[in-house]
Amino acid sequence: MRGDVGERLYSAPPEGFVAARDEAVAAAKEAGDLDAAREIAKLRKPTVAAWLVNLLAIQRPDLMGELVELSRALRAAQRELKGAQLRELSAQRRQAVAGLVDEARKLALAADPGLSRAKLPLGEVENTLTAALSDEDVAAQVRSGRLVRAAAYAGFGEVPRPQLRLVTAEDTVPERPAPRAEDRRAPLKKELTAARAAQKQAETDLEKAVTAERRGADALARVEAELAEVERRRAAAEEELSRRKLARKAAERGVATARRHTGEVEGALEALDRDRAGKAQSGA
Repeated sequence: MRGDVGERLYSAPPEGFVAARDEAVAAAKEAGDLDAAREIAKLRKPTVAAWLVNLLAIQRPDLMGELVELSRALRAAQRELKGAQLRELSAQRRQAVAGLVDEARKLALAADPGLSRAKLPLGEVENTLTAALSDEDVAAQVRSGRLVRAAAYAGFGEVPRPQLRLVTAEDTVPERPAPRAEDRRAPLKKELTAARAAQKQAETDLEKAVTAERRGADALARVEAELAEVERRRAAAEEELSRRKLARKAAERGVATARRHTGEVEGALEALDRDRAGKAQSGA
């Protein structure tokens, strides 16, 4: 049930997410499944770009699976520095991403025909899919169909090609004796030490950033769960107020009816009194 609810929520356009989630929470509570109600309440509303990616994951898992296989082949080619294969796979990557972006557009328009293509953040969808090609964690999030934010990955790229130029006679310099092997090792050792220190610092920064991101995501989930509860209470309060307004209007109608009846009875009594008085004067 929970999986079906999540798939339904993340397949629908985001503007109706909060209301649909609250209905699902209420239904789970009514069914007595409090654990499901708590889990559903924690689900976060996706951005439009994330919704488009979720549509692909939920409705076209076959295409997403092909994207994952392509990403594995790309990473293997990068590690092995296979230039020709990397160029071919990169071309396939561009075609695959472009095809998925177009498919996401079609799925979105089918889900909500009122959407305008110009308003769809297709660039964010492309960035997210490119990130999934480069990062296994992003790929897992994308394939889950529960993405709430678009992703981007700045570290992806082909193996850089060496910069070559034609050497002319003007560029030639007198030959110098090649340095000894030991002389060449010293600066390389120094550079290696610096590179290792920079790598360690970068890994530390990454770990801190990941921890901070997780804390931020947890904080946002708590706030959205609280917001969902507040929205539920607001809806209940509005319903109660509506009932009380109806009761007040019914009471007002009752008062008007009672006053009208009182006036009618008083008028009848006054008519009788006048009639008696007239008879008394006639008899006199």
